[in-house]
Amino acid sequence: MRYSSDQKLQTRNRVLKAAAAQIRTHGPQGVGVAALMQEVGLTHGGFYAHFASKDALIAAAVKTMFEDAAAQRHRAIEDRSGPAALAAFIDSYLTADHRDRPDRGCPVACLLGQSAQLPALARPAFDTGVRGMVRLMANYLPETTADPMALASSLIAELAGALALSRAVEDEALSLRLLEQSRLALRARAGLPIHSPESPYHDH
Repeated sequence: MRYSSDQKLQTRNRVLKAAAAQIRTHGPQGVGVAALMQEVGLTHGGFYAHFASKDALIAAAVKTMFEDAAAQRHRAIEDRSGPAALAAFIDSYLTADHRDRPDRGCPVACLLGQSAQLPALARPAFDTGVRGMVRLMANYLPETTADPMALASSLIAELAGALALSRAVEDEALSLRLLEQSRLALRARAGLPIHSPESPYHDH
């Protein structure tokens, strides 16, 4: 049976979404082609109609993870720009909701400590995604910022590190304190007022 280009694209996207979920849950090495194809209702042989190799799949899935994160950021900032967008980004990122939803969350925090497991083909996709986040953050900073790319790089590193650490600790009170204190510290560095956090990382 032949499939239209639209059907093929839809199938490829289903496979990518499932692969991204496996990466988030089990890490890059936990992606199994046979189980993945069974999950989306396809045969193992059908895999090669969409991807040249497992490494190519993981590279495309990492790209998909960053695209999903970008859509979530868009929901968080809505039509805000500048410092208001930065405030919304920080507030939506450092929440218990985001912490508890790694399946929908930031790929940087998700892949911290696991990037060495990424195949060589997928490393550029990860690096490109991080650079994109840094550029976006730099655009939110005030025009008076001396070195926006340097500050944006630091902010992204702190956001991802704080979120990953909040997931790693067992004590709930400590986890929440790490999120809140990091949120307040980042807001202070950026000269932002205190604001109640909101999160786009929930079911719709």
